[in-house]
Amino acid sequence: MTRSSVKVGECETCHRRTFLTFHHLIPRKVHRRKRFQKLYSKDTLNQGVMICRQCHRGIHKCYDEVTLAERFNTLQLLLNDPQLEKHFQWVAKQRVKNPL
Repeated sequence: MTRSSVKVGECETCHRRTFLTFHHLIPRKVHRRKRFQKLYSKDTLNQGVMICRQCHRGIHKCYDEVTLAERFNTLQLLLNDPQLEKHFQWVAKQRVKNPL
């Protein structure tokens, strides 16, 4: 992926203007499990939010894929979690490296 194809915008979790990555609200690792295929449509499984790399890493560091799929499958649920909220607040104070 070239730098010109990278999306720049406001992170939906820390609100910094920076390079963004796509976070699946229901992680792709669980998409092939029957339980999730029965619960969610393909469109729902592929929904996500654009967030910065630091927030993305923090989300996956705090919780495994199954927990994210079961308990944190909306942006609001991610934002309301005390542990993640603390991380997002910390990231919001970090310096952004050249967001174009």
